[in-house]
Amino acid sequence: MTGADGGGGRRTTAGRGSRALAKARGAAPGLRTFSGYRRQWLVKDLVAGVVLTTLLVPQGMAYAELAGLPAINGLYTSVLCLLAYAVLGPSRILVLGPDSSLGPMIAATVLPLAAAGGDSGRAVALASVLALLVGAVMVLASVAKLGFIADLISKPTMIGYMNGLALTILIGQLPKLCGFSTDADGLLGETSGFVRGLADGKAVPAAVAVGVGGVVLILVLQRWLPKVPAVLVMVLLAMAATPLFDLAARGVGLVGTLPTGFPPLTVPHLAWDDLAPLCAGAVGIALVSLADTISNASAFAARTGQEVQGNQEMRAIGAANLAAGLFQGFPVSTSGSRTAVAERAGARTQLTGVVGAVLIVVMLVLFPGLFRSLPQPALAAVVITAALSLADLTGAARLWQRRRTEFLLSVAAFLGVALLGVLPGIAVAVGLSILNVFRRAWWPYNTVLGRVPGLEGYHDVRSYPEAERLPGLVIHRFDAPLFFANAKAFRDEVLRLTHGEPPPRWVLVAAEPVTDVDTTAADVLEELRKALEARHIRLVFAELKDPVLAGLRRYGLTRSFGGDRFFPTVESAVTAFRAGTDAVWTAAGPPSGPGTDGGPPRADRA
Repeated sequence: MTGADGGGGRRTTAGRGSRALAKARGAAPGLRTFSGYRRQWLVKDLVAGVVLTTLLVPQGMAYAELAGLPAINGLYTSVLCLLAYAVLGPSRILVLGPDSSLGPMIAATVLPLAAAGGDSGRAVALASVLALLVGAVMVLASVAKLGFIADLISKPTMIGYMNGLALTILIGQLPKLCGFSTDADGLLGETSGFVRGLADGKAVPAAVAVGVGGVVLILVLQRWLPKVPAVLVMVLLAMAATPLFDLAARGVGLVGTLPTGFPPLTVPHLAWDDLAPLCAGAVGIALVSLADTISNASAFAARTGQEVQGNQEMRAIGAANLAAGLFQGFPVSTSGSRTAVAERAGARTQLTGVVGAVLIVVMLVLFPGLFRSLPQPALAAVVITAALSLADLTGAARLWQRRRTEFLLSVAAFLGVALLGVLPGIAVAVGLSILNVFRRAWWPYNTVLGRVPGLEGYHDVRSYPEAERLPGLVIHRFDAPLFFANAKAFRDEVLRLTHGEPPPRWVLVAAEPVTDVDTTAADVLEELRKALEARHIRLVFAELKDPVLAGLRRYGLTRSFGGDRFFPTVESAVTAFRAGTDAVWTAAGPPSGPGTDGGPPRADRA
């Protein structure tokens, strides 16, 4: 009996261990990948990791300086986020790290607080706290399954935001590209400061040559030789030019020897007065990072046949930010360019990122002076070319051609970033996206329908001016849910449609697009019914969805209107109308006013 019990105990323990391992693999997709790792992947992952490192190092240093932090912190950040994502990330090839779109947001959040304290090292601590806050926001959002929040920024406003961000980064890096600095703040201030610096002769000719030459070289290689690592080629040539042309003696700033080793686990100090501005910045950074992550994950998942798991991605990005924040790092996001490099180099799994992280650590421990001769203008060239890749002028032009209102939204988001700053700009972008949704529901498209000979169904008289109509019947379609903001607009539109001579006998609402009716709209419908009945006009509905009709029953409208006012289809309502009248279909006459086509032109119809 003892043996049986012991065997059962062993089986139970083994079962629990298997369940625990399965649970761990579910929480950490990277472990699941490594447990099923195939030998034939190893060489490709190793090669891709080496290639990726050549991009991670210069970009990590450049984006750290873009955020107003020492270049070395960009390398610390790269190591920790790569390792964390390798364990927890659901995507096999997505690459995380410092990002050009987050750099200005980090600087806008951290630098004013660091300047107030007067301690240069304070910026690093504040950036680390910011990374921890961003990580906490992402993890909590993943637990609450709030991945849909990324949809709060529409594509037109994101295009405007990114164009504004690209211009802001470009202008901010021009002084560094030319070998001098300015104390100005904001796009207009930095522009005028740069122009004054040029006018005062502050530009260093050798720095201009290195910086402009670096930008041109990267763009040419990316355009004509996309498989060549353009950033690496430029960095190596710039480092070779330093001793060859004695750039230091010519006034060109160099990166210098980086600190040796890797930082210990550090819990950054936070003053309570700094918490509110850091939290505000963390929310904005988390929103941009989430939108960027979901878009990149979707794009690369479509190529590999994987499915995007938004909440797992949020959790992994959050963990990567937490890890970076505990080792003197700053907020990170996914990188489309670095992921594309890893993919082209043959990456198969998250091991590519692990290889990159290990090589960076080896460099920091054994070769800290490897990049000491790298000119600062070369880093500015890396940032500027990244900023140019953020801009989407073609997308803005497409908006102008397709829909002017969305182009204006894009311009407003652009101006929000350019004139107000990066953090207010993201608030403007989100606010405009939400307001645009509300505007479309507040002033929805609505029209009159008619019958088109030879075409089944009932159609918009704007699209088919030749559509026939039944005298005494107006078929009105309102393309939105009825709620407190648009109920009176609906009422006014229906009343206007009945002002003709003679007035119609029926107003038939083709209600298929009406997905909801709230209590305010229900009261307005009851008032409208009474107003029309006083003029002997019947208000009837067709094609109401079952949930909406059930709501009208709860409000008591089906009782006050009467059951004969609700029809399953427009055709059945038209048949009922014709059964009680002698009306025959007639061709539409010439327009007699703004009400003829079912409503005045709206801005969203442009």
